[in-house]
Amino acid sequence: MNKSELIDAVAESADISKAEAGRVIDAMIDTITDSLKKDDPVVLVGFGTFATKDRAARTGRNPQTGAPIQIAAAKVPTFKAGKALKDAVNS
Repeated sequence: MNKSELIDAVAESADISKAEAGRVIDAMIDTITDSLKKDDPVVLVGFGTFATKDRAARTGRNPQTGAPIQIAAAKVPTFKAGKALKDAVNS
């Protein structure tokens, strides 16, 4: 399912227009992104948790030349599925 299909499904499920559903989904994505930028996890009970993790700097290799390169440390977004979501997927 891509974003436009998600908008269509939300619009139909919530009985709202596609434009309203698009604004709702965009607002949700923006809010989650802003929260993660502040290192504040987003917990949706039963669905899952969006959070950030620190990834350490490391040495990698250039696949073309084999030369070692330094890969900088970074924060990476993560998602951990909640129990209700796991149960729904496995049923």
